[in-house]
Amino acid sequence: MADDLLKDLNPFDIFDAEAARLDWFFSGLDESGWRRPSRCAGWSVRDVLAHLAGEELYNHACLDGTVDDLMSQLAGEAVDGYNDFNEWCVRERRDLPVEEVLAEWRVKNGETRERMRALGPDALLETMAGPYLVGLQTFHYDSEYATHADDVAAPVSEAETEGRTLWRVAVGRFVLAEQDAKVQVEQMPDAVWVAAGGTSATLSYPEFVEATVGRLPASHDVDPRVAAALRCLA
Repeated sequence: MADDLLKDLNPFDIFDAEAARLDWFFSGLDESGWRRPSRCAGWSVRDVLAHLAGEELYNHACLDGTVDDLMSQLAGEAVDGYNDFNEWCVRERRDLPVEEVLAEWRVKNGETRERMRALGPDALLETMAGPYLVGLQTFHYDSEYATHADDVAAPVSEAETEGRTLWRVAVGRFVLAEQDAKVQVEQMPDAVWVAAGGTSATLSYPEFVEATVGRLPASHDVDPRVAAALRCLA
């Protein structure tokens, strides 16, 4: 039943669209734009680009079936865990010209998107969590790219906003179901009702999306137990 949430969505088209949004945005930045803080604590806009470029090491390892080799390489660099990997990717690129990092990301991500689409949604991909469907993995990438686009304030046109929010709601609901999260979710025509930890809340679609990716502001009045239960994509 959870798969039905995604059946009318094309993960590869979404991936292309979110990558194009980031590329267009990055291409127009000047030095001050690169230095501007992002929503990611401690990261500038430039650091978000470095993270995306570095992450392609993992994406390509999944495609090449060399995840174990990458984990061994990272262990040799004293990199332990997902957060440590993210910081290492950023740190390794801080002294490189930003144009070089942007070119790296463009080429490597372009290869990732092309290869994922060629494999098709029902092919299996090696991941740290074991074999996983290419289509579902692409939805995870879609969410990450949309989240980071918002993190750096890449523009979203009015014509895109509704459809973009709806697919992100669907992906969030799917991942919560896939993870058997201890939260009850009911989507209504213009909001999402959620219950967890003995309490409940009604969130707008954008608020629900922000909760699933761990971007609800600390000042938000949703119960922390609900916010924690909804965080599934970050």
